Amino acid sequence: MAEQTPTADSDDAVRGSFASRRVFILAAIGSAVGLGNIWRFPYVAYENGGGAFVIPYLVALLTAGLPFLLMDYGIGHRYRGSAPLSFRRMHRGGEVLGWWQVGICAVIAVYYAVIIAWAVRYTFFSIDHTWGDDPAGFFFGDFLHVAESPSIGLDFVAGVFWPLLLVWIAVIAIMVAGVQRGIGAIAVIFIPVLVIAFVVLVVRALFLPGAGEGLDALFAPDWGALGDTSVWAAAFGQIFFSLSVGFGIMITYASYVGRRTDMTGSGLVVGFSNSAFELLAGIGVFAALGFLAQANGVAVDEVASDGLGLAFIAFPTIISEAPAGALIGVLFFGCLVLAGVTSLVSVIEVVISAVRDKLALTRAAASLLVGLPTAAVSVIFFATTTGVPVLDTADYFINRFGILLVAVCSMLAVAWWFRDLHTIRLHLNEFGSFPLGNWWSALVAFITPVVLVYVLVQELIDALDEPYGGYPDWLLGWFGWGSAIGVVLVAVVISLLPWSGRTSLDVPEEVHR
Repeated sequence: MAEQTPTADSDDAVRGSFASRRVFILAAIGSAVGLGNIWRFPYVAYENGGGAFVIPYLVALLTAGLPFLLMDYGIGHRYRGSAPLSFRRMHRGGEVLGWWQVGICAVIAVYYAVIIAWAVRYTFFSIDHTWGDDPAGFFFGDFLHVAESPSIGLDFVAGVFWPLLLVWIAVIAIMVAGVQRGIGAIAVIFIPVLVIAFVVLVVRALFLPGAGEGLDALFAPDWGALGDTSVWAAAFGQIFFSLSVGFGIMITYASYVGRRTDMTGSGLVVGFSNSAFELLAGIGVFAALGFLAQANGVAVDEVASDGLGLAFIAFPTIISEAPAGALIGVLFFGCLVLAGVTSLVSVIEVVISAVRDKLALTRAAASLLVGLPTAAVSVIFFATTTGVPVLDTADYFINRFGILLVAVCSMLAVAWWFRDLHTIRLHLNEFGSFPLGNWWSALVAFITPVVLVYVLVQELIDALDEPYGGYPDWLLGWFGWGSAIGVVLVAVVISLLPWSGRTSLDVPEEVHR
């Protein structure tokens, strides 16, 4: 289907737009493919039935991930605005949902950048194995200088401060450049490079001694796990974490796409591309872990981990011991940098787009107004010796009690309060190559919310049953529960503030044509 190019005097020309559907798809894939695909999915699959996990994972993708992704696309594409403006145009009471999503993105951006900065340093550390014989001791000691006990201080770590500053300078420059020249341009370059680099990494990992044992550990099916509700909950949680749905990104990106673009077909491409990359990541990571297990004479389960432990402790150990380890290291951490930057750009764009719409600012002004304070907070909290516990706590709580909760509220509001689900479905079907029927509405309005509520309840029980990470109550209160609750309160306050008179709150005229 041919795409409509915005005219120079159109709203799209003022806000910015992607040059083509291909650029939009690459940008959306760049947002979805992030650090979690590389270090979270393999371990989640391993812990939840191995090869058998593919079944609940695919069910979650088809019944929850893709339907919600398409709802986000429909909202942004129909109402042509940031998350707050799109929800406000949909219904007068919807704005607070958009600002809730913006708040979540602001919190994520603050700490996400520092992980990219670590990966930048480790890309160079890989060349000469700077971490020596003790990757764990080097990471927490020589590199991060982590304080002995959780606290808040301004004891800056130069080795983190400077790369973090460079990351933020690069990201702000990308945002100032605009939707196509900034976000679209890096997606067109970074995503193909990321895929090629990761394929090379996986191929190299597959030829390591012990790779087969690692893959056996990952893919050996535990069919009994399919009867465990927690395994299904893990599958639905993973899909939402990895697809970048529920917190404004896909609403914002879809608003930058031509009116006649095939959004349903685009959604399928993005969703399945994300899952394919996760599967590729699982193969590469566990092939490497199989080598590590064989080299140390232990079982794979003794070296398998996720998150920071996988990236900055297990992989450096692999790099030190594997043939051509420097190549593996540069590829692995280089991929983390590329995936991280494309995801961070999408996260911060949600905030910038919302501020632009609310205050009717120029792209450059909004990028600086959002980027500079966010960078300052990021550096003050996470370039210090006390940053790791704060990062770990904020990440855990904002993902579980931020993203999942606002996703449930958004689906229920659109379906039952705003009564707009049918309108969105008709809009998507107008130019979509994959028609959505009543089954899609049923998934979004009934089935997916029920499943996510169950996941949320289980997460809440776990969080209340045992303090996360063994951290003190004050840390969990301020940076855990405080982050999750704070974004809601701030969203309510901002939604009560007036919009700029230059921002139209009406549904765009072209939608009625």
